[in-house]
Amino acid sequence: MNSTRARLAILAAALCLTGAHSLAQTASAPPAGTVRLIVPFTPGTGIDLIARTVGPRLAERLGRPVVVDNRAGASGNIGTEAVVRSAPNGSTLLVSVNTLVMNRSLYPRLAFDPVKDLVPVSLTSWGQLILVAHPQTGFKTAGDLVDAAKKRPGAINYASPGVGTPHHLSMELLKSTAGVYLTHIPYRGTGPAVTDLLGGQVGVMFLPIHVALPHVKAGKLVALAIGSNKRHALLPDVPTLEQARAGNVNVDMWYGIFALAGTPPEMVARLNQDIKEILAAPDVRTAFETQGMDPATSTPDEFRKLVEQDAERWARLIKVQGITAE
Repeated sequence: MNSTRARLAILAAALCLTGAHSLAQTASAPPAGTVRLIVPFTPGTGIDLIARTVGPRLAERLGRPVVVDNRAGASGNIGTEAVVRSAPNGSTLLVSVNTLVMNRSLYPRLAFDPVKDLVPVSLTSWGQLILVAHPQTGFKTAGDLVDAAKKRPGAINYASPGVGTPHHLSMELLKSTAGVYLTHIPYRGTGPAVTDLLGGQVGVMFLPIHVALPHVKAGKLVALAIGSNKRHALLPDVPTLEQARAGNVNVDMWYGIFALAGTPPEMVARLNQDIKEILAAPDVRTAFETQGMDPATSTPDEFRKLVEQDAERWARLIKVQGITAE
């Protein structure tokens, strides 16, 4: 009889533990239904690739459908606002890039604050920008560009996919650091800008490494420097901006996933762990690297500090250079 009671007690304790574990899992997981990964840019971008690579794997872990929802427009502000206006329950997430914090200062009349109204979940990757020039400029290094710009202020044109893009602000940071002036020629997207750069209508431009690489290897563009603290394995002979005598300038782009502020911390922690494990898979690393992105992870707090520091850095530059997108 005593042994029977003992077995029943053990069984009851096990059931309690199972129930507690189940409740903890439920509390940390988003509610039932579809999870939306909102991408605030068009399909085919690096951010879109992240969402479409992570999405199916996240669905397997959550046991729920995960869909990618492209909400392009207004430099990413339309998609970001869609997340800000959602419920803070982990069912709507934003996949974005450091343009997010640049927009905070470029669009001071935004109806939301991209730093305060979002909670960072996890860093996903880093992307590098390469400073390139048309061969007819005669520039071999970024130092050559700086020297020429000092002798002929404003005479050298540079392209970007538009005002406030990382390509634009990266050049403005280089200008500010080196104390030179180049004339900005904004385009509507990367494609038209690259077309005119290849045609020699503009002299120089910052480009993502995977966009620049084919043209550099074909001899159609000259790689002057990489906007990072270290050289890249895809172009090991290309120096950093500092090594090329253009100033200590790092314009690496971070990519990451955000939830709405107010999302329960245990839910953010669960998503962070899932994303970390997804990014550790070799096939995910390969998918990212083919697009010139280096996979990276972080804790939510580490990512928050990075976002806040970057927001302050770009805010100072935008104020000093008098840049506005409105």
